[in-house]
Amino acid sequence: REVYATTGPRMSVRFFGGFDFTADDFSKDWVKAGYDRGVPMGGDLQGDDKSAPRFIVSALKDPDGANLDRVQVIKGWIDSNGKTQEKVFDIAWSDAETRKLENGKVPAVGNTVDLATAEYSNSIGATELQTVWTDPEFDSAIKAFYYVRVLEIPTPRWVVFDALRYKTALSDDVTKIAQERAYTSPIWYNPKA
Repeated sequence: REVYATTGPRMSVRFFGGFDFTADDFSKDWVKAGYDRGVPMGGDLQGDDKSAPRFIVSALKDPDGANLDRVQVIKGWIDSNGKTQEKVFDIAWSDAETRKLENGKVPAVGNTVDLATAEYSNSIGATELQTVWTDPEFDSAIKAFYYVRVLEIPTPRWVVFDALRYKTALSDDVTKIAQERAYTSPIWYNPKA
């Protein structure tokens, strides 16, 4: 159950849930701390009625690929009306000093793609993103799941390379730029019985 997938690139992602993770864990063997004091992605986290879970996450770029734009947590739960809900939280992002949250969202990272050459530049984004995050809307009585999504900076899609190779023009309705992604398996939060 401890797995993650990507849309192609070879990013590395680690994700743990527990109750006492801090940023100081990154200065030690944080992966060992994740297993010793929490559960990995794909695991069940039993509530303790004392505090909200704390999630520790690290993402590394593909060594041969694009830099990272941001890390997001997607939370899912069933509300009091029995309806499934999901919410996306931006939790870590490149250039955090200049890209400030606006209405709960991080502005776009930018775009270095040159469609004429099907090239991009790693002059934006980050090679690694790490953080410890706590759900600001946590309710200890509600079952929930949390999974991580990692986004790369924009890169040209394969159709751009094909158009250059075969010297053809792409119509305006063809998506030419994408942000490749990684997704972890979820951590399932269960309230204290």
